[in-house]
This record gives sequence, C-alpha cells and structure tokens, in this order.
Amino acid sequence: MNYPNNLKKTYQNPLTYKNRGMDLENELNESNSYYLEINRALIYKKPTPIGVADVSYSPKGKVINKGFFKEPSTLDYNGLYRGKYIEYEAKVTENRTSFPLANIHKHQIEHVKKVLEHQGIVFLIIKINDIVYLLKGNDFIDFLKTNKRKSIPYAFIKEKGYMIKYSYNPILNYLDIVDQIYFEEEV
Repeated sequence: MNYPNNLKKTYQNPLTYKNRGMDLENELNESNSYYLEINRALIYKKPTPIGVADVSYSPKGKVINKGFFKEPSTLDYNGLYRGKYIEYEAKVTENRTSFPLANIHKHQIEHVKKVLEHQGIVFLIIKINDIVYLLKGNDFIDFLKTNKRKSIPYAFIKEKGYMIKYSYNPILNYLDIVDQIYFEEEV
C-alpha cells in the first residue's frame, strides 16, 4: 500500500504474553472495587515491591529512569473477608488442555502453603478456554504433591475448580463461591 509522503507502514507481531492477564486483572479490580463499595470485603491488588536506582527531575516532578524488583512478590491480591485473611493469584493461559505450572513461581507455591498453615483462605483464579475458575489452595497443593506433571490438566481444573460466572455487578462474583466453599455452614 502506498502511504502519503512515501511512508512505509511496518507491522509488529501482536503476540505478547506480558499483558495477557490484564483483562482478568481489570475484571477482578472492578469486582473488588464493587465489594469495597458495598462493604462486603476489603481485597486489594498488591503492588510489586520496586526499588529506584535512578531519578531525574522535570517540571512535572520526579521521573524514575531505572528501577529494579526489590524482592519477589507473593500473590496478586489480599485482604479481609468475613473476619478471615484472604489471598489469591490470578492467571490466564492460552493453552487449551492444561495450565502450565511454570506460570506459578516456587516462592508463590511456598506462600500458598504458609497461608494454608495459618488457616487463611487462599486460591488461584485461572482463566482457561475463556472460562474463569477458582481452584482452592489445598487442591492446588495436593495436585503438586501427587503429580510430577509440569501442568495441571484442564480436566482437573474442571473437576476440582469452581466456575466463576460473569455478571453485571460485580463482573466476577467470586465471593459467592468463597462463601459456598469456606463458609457453607454459615451461609
């Protein structure tokens, strides 16, 4: 195609993995904002701890030129719900048959174990095949203990996980599933 002034248009490959979970993260952020607004829960996205190596100054203020990760972050979200500590990791996979365990870091697995030890509520929210599931932390750890696989089969997620349906408000009502799993005698 000929563009004005003999400009040539180049296209970059749109395939990138770094932001594929942003849609899910945005949906969870909206859901958590709704839960806060109606005073149902206090659940927040945890920031990744960043150290600043180089700063410059402009008329608008400080500009960070170089930064580094101070330490590995634990899980994506944490807070309080019905008097209990709650924490979860949100992941998206394009793999249609399994969830690659490479998506979860070793320190995160250890953190899930610690939250379970302290009787907190911990789980994964996994989007696979355009369906969102909640997988309990103890089911996740049990899978790791009893399998040598490098991925969790989709069949396991369908069997052990709980489907989170999309709705209007909140967009992902995962707390109804948390009620069902962790507070069933109180609901």
